[in-house]
Amino acid sequence: MSKYILIVAGGKGLRMGGDLPKQFIPVHGKPLLMHTLEAFYRWDASAQIVLVIPESHRSYWNMLCEEIGSGVPHVVVGGGDTRFFSVKNGLAWIKEARAKAGENAGDRCLVAVHDGVRPFVPSTVIEACFDKAFVSGAAIPVVPMIDSIREKDGRGGSHPVDRSRYMAVQTPQVFDYELLSRAYEQPYMASFTDDASVVEALGQTIEVVPGERRNVKITTPLDLLVAEAILGGDGLI
Repeated sequence: MSKYILIVAGGKGLRMGGDLPKQFIPVHGKPLLMHTLEAFYRWDASAQIVLVIPESHRSYWNMLCEEIGSGVPHVVVGGGDTRFFSVKNGLAWIKEARAKAGENAGDRCLVAVHDGVRPFVPSTVIEACFDKAFVSGAAIPVVPMIDSIREKDGRGGSHPVDRSRYMAVQTPQVFDYELLSRAYEQPYMASFTDDASVVEALGQTIEVVPGERRNVKITTPLDLLVAEAILGGDGLI
C-alpha cells in the first residue's frame, strides 16, 4: 500500500497581523511548516510528502530549506486560488507519480490532507486516521466541543444548543486515493469547508477518530504563544 501526505500551506498570515505568511513564521529556529513536515516524517519516513504552496512562495521556501536545512524529503507543487484547487493540484501530481511508479487503480493507496500550520499532530492520531481509512475509505480526527455554544436564530437573537452533539474537526483527513480523486472531480461549491465535506458530497460516510487538543491550527498570535510553549517544553502544555 502506498501512502501520500498532501500538506496544504497557502495562508497569507493576515490574522497574525503581519506580512509574513503564517506557515513561515519561525518558532524555535524553524518555520512552522518545517515542524509540520517533520511530524509526518517521524511517523513514517516512507510516506511521500507533497507540499502544496503558492508559486509566489516557492523561492522563499527553497531559500529557507537551504539556509536552515530541511532533512525531510518532499516535493513542492504549486497551489491554486483556493484550498480546493490546491488539493486538486496535489492530487494531479500524485496521479502522475503513481503512473510513473507503475501503480494502477487496483493498487491500494491512501492520501492524507493536512493543514500546513498544524505542526503538532501526534503520530498516534496520524496512525489512527490511516488505520480507519484503510477499512472505511474516509477518516478524520475530531475533538469534543468544550465551550458552550449558541446558534443564531435569524432574528438577531440566539439560543443554546447541546454541545455534546458537536465536534471540532482537525487534520489529517485520510481517504482512499480513488475516492478522493472522484470527489475532487466535482465542481467547487461554497459548502466545501474541508476535504471531508467534498468527499461526503458523493454520499460517502465519514468515519471519525479521536483527535488531540495539542493538534492546534496556528492562525492567531495567541496560537503562536501556544506553539512556543509546546516546543519549549516548559510544562505549560
